[in-house]
Amino acid sequence: MMHVLCNIFSFSADKPLLFTQKYFWGFFLMVYLIYLFICYFPISAHTYRQLHQKQHVKLHLRNVFLLLASWFFYYKTSGIFLLILLFVTVSDWLIARQIVRTRHTHRAKIWLVLSVCIDLGLLCYFKYAYFFINLFNDLLGTSWSVFDVFAYIGNGFSYNGQFLVDQILLPVGISFFLFQVISYTVDVYKGRIKTVDNLLDFGFYVSFFPQLVAGPIVRATEFIPQLYKPFHLNKHIIGISLFWILNGLAKKIILSDFLAINLVDRVFANPHLFSGFENLFAIFVYSLQVYADFSGYTDIAIGLALLMGFKLPKNFDSPYKARNPQEFWRRWHMSLSRWLKTYLYIPLGGNRDASFGTYFWISLIAIVGVILSGSILMGLIVIIIGASVLLVALLYPKRHKKIYANLNSFITMLLGGLWHGASWNFMIWGGLNGIGMIVYKWWKDMSWHVRMGLVSLVVIGLILAFFLFNLPILNLFIIWVVVIWIGTLIRYLHWAFNGATTDFSSFLAKVWAILQTFVFITFTRLFFRSSSNIDPETANTEAWETAKAMVQQISLSWNSSVIPEVLWQYRIVFLLFIVGMLIHWLPTKIKQWYRIKFVLLPWWAKIPLAIVIIFLVYQFYLSDQQAFIYFQF
Repeated sequence: MMHVLCNIFSFSADKPLLFTQKYFWGFFLMVYLIYLFICYFPISAHTYRQLHQKQHVKLHLRNVFLLLASWFFYYKTSGIFLLILLFVTVSDWLIARQIVRTRHTHRAKIWLVLSVCIDLGLLCYFKYAYFFINLFNDLLGTSWSVFDVFAYIGNGFSYNGQFLVDQILLPVGISFFLFQVISYTVDVYKGRIKTVDNLLDFGFYVSFFPQLVAGPIVRATEFIPQLYKPFHLNKHIIGISLFWILNGLAKKIILSDFLAINLVDRVFANPHLFSGFENLFAIFVYSLQVYADFSGYTDIAIGLALLMGFKLPKNFDSPYKARNPQEFWRRWHMSLSRWLKTYLYIPLGGNRDASFGTYFWISLIAIVGVILSGSILMGLIVIIIGASVLLVALLYPKRHKKIYANLNSFITMLLGGLWHGASWNFMIWGGLNGIGMIVYKWWKDMSWHVRMGLVSLVVIGLILAFFLFNLPILNLFIIWVVVIWIGTLIRYLHWAFNGATTDFSSFLAKVWAILQTFVFITFTRLFFRSSSNIDPETANTEAWETAKAMVQQISLSWNSSVIPEVLWQYRIVFLLFIVGMLIHWLPTKIKQWYRIKFVLLPWWAKIPLAIVIIFLVYQFYLSDQQAFIYFQF
């Protein structure tokens, strides 16, 4: 019995508590049964006031119980890092109260700055410690190594000093709960919300376990009012909750984990051992894998929350249906996109003007570019581009708002890349997405003559550059741009000789835009995946080498005769990829139809169907199950 209890209440870094584990569902079942008992325990009262008071006590008891369950969940996922979660919960709750007390004085801003510095300081310490140490060593020629202050303090309280102080581990989901507390404090300062009087209620908002470690990022204005609403459950809520949970499990286990273990991880680990086609195929499969992984987590989180009477915000809206990069980021990780827009893009000046923050971040990004690339030229290029954009905005005041909006949008995407990690590859990934959004904004305002001319010039320029420099990556760019040129030519000729837009031509244009956007997003993912799952101490060097190796293989190592053999060898992966993308691209009405049909099924049909789905899903369950990708962010 003691051995069983120790396993239950101890933390194991090798066995974090994941939604896909049977142990988690045992944990959730126990929590849910106690939760239902608390919510439905009968109340006897003689007056309305007594009834109201007892219902209030019941709500408070319910929230406290879920708070304790959430803390236990995070402990089983991250161990001693639970203390970091507790610290930011208390600090931001106290600081928000001080902001309200000093609202009409300059001290309110000081309290806000203190809160943001504490939260971002923790984020920078855990995510960028290796980066700053390497920077310091490179600048001064020293050989310092990282030192985990928190591990050192923990050893002072532990029995045998079990925590390692010479490495810094990243707490699971630290970005997500820190972004939540930052948004709360800023919203209190702006007067958008009132402070939460009860520390335990605020702790529940920060720690709610379904979305704690990988989002969606929940705004206080969206979630806190739900803490004081009585629990209500009916067959429709149960049905839609069950649907989202099954949908998420299928995405994670059938698509994400299976595709990763059977193709993606192998190729990215040793790109040189695989052909150009296998490398290219792995990148496209990774696009589906990362979506299935992250949206699968979100689906399960939304389903679990609904079962407990809480509504989480939508985080994905079929992002690979997007027809341009801007629309993609309105469909992908929507809670983060809203957070970045509210707390970064708009404070930078948004689509109105440039601000001090605009100039500050351009300078800082240039410095980071120099450090990560090891080339002063890179920093100068960033400075020159930024200065040129600002100069054009000053010379053409009628267009300065659009120019500033694009500049602020680009900075936001670069910082979004750095949020994922201090790696040159993450900066490239964020920068490419920013460039894609800007190019689209300018493209849609151009005439067809200008579009055709510009694409033709780009093709000619890339071909000349290839003969001059003979870089492998130019092969990729040439092929992709030539395909874009052909598509643009067809649409240009249609516009020039026909002009009339038919339903069929509109459909083809939409399909072309979706495929083009998907290819662009997939290409940027090459740099994103290369920087993931790597020791932060060597992430920058290894990530860049992996990306270069894949580009080289895709550009040079091609043998069309082996493609049928590769497809047959990875036939299950290929089939799952095709099926997954086709389901993703289904019209929204069809998805809503089968979702509603599932919800409306009678229980005698719904329960057996759910059991069959679970049985089929777990046929793909592998012993080396992977944590969700966004746990590391």
